[in-house]
Amino acid sequence: MVSAAEQLAANLNFSSFAKADELKKRIWFTLGALVVYRLGTYIPLPGIDPNVWSQVFRSQAGGILGMFNMFSGGGIDRMAVFALNIMPYISASIIIQLLQTVSPQLEALKKEGEAGRKIINQYTRYLTVVLAAFQAYGIAVGLQSAGNVVSNPGYFFLISTAVTLTGGTMFLMWLGEQVTSRGIGNGISLIIMAGIVAELPSAIASTLELGRQGALSTVLILAILAMAVIVIAVIVFVERAQRRLLIQYPKRQVGNRMFEGQSSHLPLKLNTSGVIPPIFASSLLLLPTTIASFNAGKGPEWFQWLNTELGHGRPLFLMLYLGLIVFFTFFYTAVVFNPTETADNLKKHGGFIPGIRPGERTAEYIDYVLSRITVVGAIYLALVCLVPEILISYASVPFYLGGTSLLIVVSVTMDTVSQVQGYLLAHQYEGLIRKSKLRGRRK
Repeated sequence: MVSAAEQLAANLNFSSFAKADELKKRIWFTLGALVVYRLGTYIPLPGIDPNVWSQVFRSQAGGILGMFNMFSGGGIDRMAVFALNIMPYISASIIIQLLQTVSPQLEALKKEGEAGRKIINQYTRYLTVVLAAFQAYGIAVGLQSAGNVVSNPGYFFLISTAVTLTGGTMFLMWLGEQVTSRGIGNGISLIIMAGIVAELPSAIASTLELGRQGALSTVLILAILAMAVIVIAVIVFVERAQRRLLIQYPKRQVGNRMFEGQSSHLPLKLNTSGVIPPIFASSLLLLPTTIASFNAGKGPEWFQWLNTELGHGRPLFLMLYLGLIVFFTFFYTAVVFNPTETADNLKKHGGFIPGIRPGERTAEYIDYVLSRITVVGAIYLALVCLVPEILISYASVPFYLGGTSLLIVVSVTMDTVSQVQGYLLAHQYEGLIRKSKLRGRRK
């Protein structure tokens, strides 16, 4: 007859295999979803001539259109059904988060917890449909006016293209949410990263081809590659950097036993906002210039001026990009970290920062420290995103070797790996707890 201890050991082994199998399923689901996304970037829009469009794209690839193509994983270059990618959803998320700071109704929903979050997410989806439809219609109008790109121009092409591109964005939004819930990592970030990574080999190959043709010197190519390695090293170092605040817990008595005071740390990341600011900044720069970028030199003068000044490396583009990165660094840090709430939680559990009175003074001190390190984080993001972009713009190197793309790839990869490690670590702790119970029963 099987003893209770042996049965528990069998259950423990079965649970370990089940958890390992669950992790494999999550990883395979994530990879499968990314494969589906990549296949969609190769399905062209119906009714356009790919060869004519390729010529139009190459004439404007150095401007904001090239950056749009980078975030779409080459979808703009091929004018695929996923050409809009997930950018309308990101723009909608920005708008909803900004509205939460000025709308009492949205602020109240945010405080309701999970139920309120679901309603806010639904509002974000509705706004995504509106923005995607607007951008998709702008792309359709631009394609129709860009020479002989469209085989049969007319209202049918405009409507069908707008519906197709909007549907592609909504499918990617759904796919990203499925990856987040059923896979590993943040689905939206992984979709953007997958598009950049998939185009990196061709970007490197084109850079080497420019060197072979003599358009780029060997020294310049080596300098760009060395810069990319340095940028990656800086990103890894800063993303792991923390400012630790010492938290002290006083002595406490439980029954007749006296427990000594303990100390721990409150970690504040140097870059609390992560990769969100450059993505948000790029999304907002893409939103108002979608129509201008697809007019191919036609339209009002301000369209042409905007398209020219928002070219890669142009002063207006760099100034707007810098300002938006700094703004969203502080804004998103304020969204994800609440000093008042943290101070209240410390006070409830008896924790305090040495030399700082618990409560409001602690919240002010945490906010002071967080503001100072956020300044450093904003400077880091600005340098990583802008300096390589300036250098590469003058060398005509593809966007995929720039600071923004490298920041997204490295940061998302680190976050995903951290989630996998956390998943494994949680199951190891669970296994240790069950083993301790097994030993207690044997005794």
